[in-house]
Amino acid sequence: MTKLLQKAFQEAQKLSNNLQDQIAQQLLADIENELKWQETLTNFNINLDIIRQMAQAALIEDREGKTESKGFGEE
Repeated sequence: MTKLLQKAFQEAQKLSNNLQDQIAQQLLADIENELKWQETLTNFNINLDIIRQMAQAALIEDREGKTESKGFGEE
């Protein structure tokens, strides 16, 4: 475990149990999503055309001002 993650857990211990559970749920969801993403990227059977199309659509939406600038994990 990295020092930064250890520090985050130490700081989280200072929060209420409810907030700790909320942070834990979000962290577990983020880990699950990251593992799925890594699996997707290492899948040799993946249809790269679909990913290219999704990326192209995202770039077009951004150019048209249809996206919002947000930080990681913001909704």
